[in-house]
Amino acid sequence: MTNEMWGQLRQRLQKTVGQNNFKAWIEPIEFRSADDGIAVFHVPTNFLGNYVNQNYADIILHEVRARSPEVRRLKFVVPARVAGSEAANTDTVIHRAVRQVQNGSALTTAPLDTRFTFDSFVVGKPNELAHAAAKRVAEGGPVTFNPLFLYGGVGLGKTHLMHAIAHELRLRRPELNVLYLSAEQFMYRFVQALRDRKMMDFKEIFRSVDVLMVDDVQFIAGKGSTQEEFFHTFNALVDQNKQIIISGDRAPGEIKDMEERVKSRLQCGLVVDLHPTDYELRLGILQSKVEQQRANYPDLEVENGVLEFLAHRISTNVRVLEGALTRLFAFASLVGREINMELTQDCLSDVLRASERKITVEEIQRKVSDHYNIRLSDMIGPKRLRSYARPRQVAMYLCKKMTSRSLPEIGRRFGGRDHTTVMHGVKRIEELKVQDGQIAEDLELLRRALEE
Repeated sequence: MTNEMWGQLRQRLQKTVGQNNFKAWIEPIEFRSADDGIAVFHVPTNFLGNYVNQNYADIILHEVRARSPEVRRLKFVVPARVAGSEAANTDTVIHRAVRQVQNGSALTTAPLDTRFTFDSFVVGKPNELAHAAAKRVAEGGPVTFNPLFLYGGVGLGKTHLMHAIAHELRLRRPELNVLYLSAEQFMYRFVQALRDRKMMDFKEIFRSVDVLMVDDVQFIAGKGSTQEEFFHTFNALVDQNKQIIISGDRAPGEIKDMEERVKSRLQCGLVVDLHPTDYELRLGILQSKVEQQRANYPDLEVENGVLEFLAHRISTNVRVLEGALTRLFAFASLVGREINMELTQDCLSDVLRASERKITVEEIQRKVSDHYNIRLSDMIGPKRLRSYARPRQVAMYLCKKMTSRSLPEIGRRFGGRDHTTVMHGVKRIEELKVQDGQIAEDLELLRRALEE
């Protein structure tokens, strides 16, 4: 066995194991000697040597023996000249190998939207905790809560925060290997590895990242083998004190068809809810987007009251809100008109119709009575027991906030009560939601259930 023979052998190995695996694991190997039936190879680190020994030794030995039948086994050693320097920093070599694989098709980070940064994220009461947690993780310091699980409905900012974390980590800690991908991409890569019989490569690559970010984790629910592999990857990274950041459309415990052990793992860190936007946050988002639109339409003016009107009327989805504003600016530019209330209502008539609240007093009464586990007849009846009076006031409050009914109309639907009784109930709940966390939570749950 000679260096010339090793050079020829490397070319055959490249075809056998593939370009990406060759660059990551075989190329760093140097042939040194072949004595007493042992072929000795120098490797930069023990990690790489162990990996090659486990995954490629049989292939290499087969090729070596085809040229040198006397060789019976292989030995991978770290030369003394690097044992105290580069080899000591095993992580450096792992990162290099992973980055080499990332340059190919084996593992690639999903594209990040350059618009989704912390600077462009509008913070309000519904999302301030999620924003603060994301900022803390993005600092790249010691892991304090693992995983960070962000959840909320469509268009509330989960993906924006995930992209912002990835951008910030790459800026602050470029040496870290940050992998961001959707749960669907994780599943695709897992299936691809199974098909190509490269599960060891898959496992080693995913377990070698410093920060793993998985978006929309609910999509692996019901996929048994993918969930199992995700579970083992999760455990391996947590054991290495590596950061995991995950997003979903609901809390871990509420994801249907997710295995209990996976749910338990997802709940063991910090779970943060991005609440539906309130009026102030929606208005802040619109004001921020108007400033961005001015770069494209510097001459367009927005009449006072238009943004406030949109923030009131389009309340369920920030993406719909942003899309409405984009359409409004484009339409006003094309027709050469100022953005006023008349143009807004003409241009966005379909969006405004779809966003109209269709919640009825009867629907609110049913939801509240079910939530508090009392009979509807007791809630709207004359009884003044606290167990009926408080849910009654909650229902009155929601009727006032979520329907266009007047106070006298609401009173009539609650057993013919006077409008002053409704006023008192609404005022009392407004006070309690500040003082009593349970009331505030009940109101939020009911409001979300009614808006679904």
